[in-house]
Amino acid sequence: MFSKDIGIDLGTANVSIHVKGRGVVLDEPSVVAIESDTRKVLAVGEEARRMVGRTPGNIVAIRPLKDGVIADFEVTDMMLKAFIARVGGRNWYSSPRILICAPSNITSVEQKAIREAAERSGAKEVFMEEEAKAAAMGAGMDIFQPYGNMVIDIGGGTTDVAVLSMGDVVTASSLKVAGDKFDAAIMKYIKNKYKLLIGERTAEDIKIKIGTVHMNGRREEMDIRGRDMVTGLPQSVTIHSDEVREALWEPVSSIVASAKNVLERTPPELLADIIDRGVLLTGGGALLDGLDILLSDEIKVPVLVAEDPMHCVVKGTGIMLDHLDKISRRLG
Repeated sequence: MFSKDIGIDLGTANVSIHVKGRGVVLDEPSVVAIESDTRKVLAVGEEARRMVGRTPGNIVAIRPLKDGVIADFEVTDMMLKAFIARVGGRNWYSSPRILICAPSNITSVEQKAIREAAERSGAKEVFMEEEAKAAAMGAGMDIFQPYGNMVIDIGGGTTDVAVLSMGDVVTASSLKVAGDKFDAAIMKYIKNKYKLLIGERTAEDIKIKIGTVHMNGRREEMDIRGRDMVTGLPQSVTIHSDEVREALWEPVSSIVASAKNVLERTPPELLADIIDRGVLLTGGGALLDGLDILLSDEIKVPVLVAEDPMHCVVKGTGIMLDHLDKISRRLG
């Protein structure tokens, strides 16, 4: 008999699902491909992501979450139902309990939308928790002790910065600057400098393969292709890591400012703990070359990249599921 408890990291870029007793069973892009006239779902996850920017007119590949919140309720509903069915669905679930993570500063309306989407996917009960808290737990932090822990969780749509102690958030900040904004900044830079239009997939490839944010970081280059804005024809240019660093300066500066702001609002005793223990970097953005060094230089505190940063939040939901009966009153 399988457990009916599911933890979901409902991310702007990826959805990860943890099933109690089985671990992380799904990690797929938050993309749905549908027929525009019939609204029929053709593909979900990685298969749908491969269609982004490459579909004929009657098929649209939609990312239903934007900046950490639901932008398209109907499509989010379809996506969640498909993913939950994929990890076991009706075969062994009847009304699972779902723990779902969200950015710390979402509005009550946005929170309600996430809760309703989970309920419509067949949940018996829905619990919500802050992403930063789940990320800290999933990264191995013991947040229930009376000392300060700081985590910076950089996802696809949002960056959550939080100081935690005694099992709860002491000070926090959430901003809508993360992986998607990094990609957009690269697209804008190449458009302005080279008069070349590139897609989101190419921008993401540039970020992953040669991107850096520190002056002593990578020294690499990459040939990219796009559409020349002047001639309208295909064109190739060579991009260097230094150019990517220049392109990413603005969004990364926002994250640095947010981290400083949280530290300024943190009680001195907890601040002393953070200086001793360091700051943990989680989320897909943690993999950006040189980001840990840049943050450490700017906030004057050691910054460490978590092990398997992309799955810290969903692993954290798994830890919370083990104690769901004890904490369900507080979460509900």
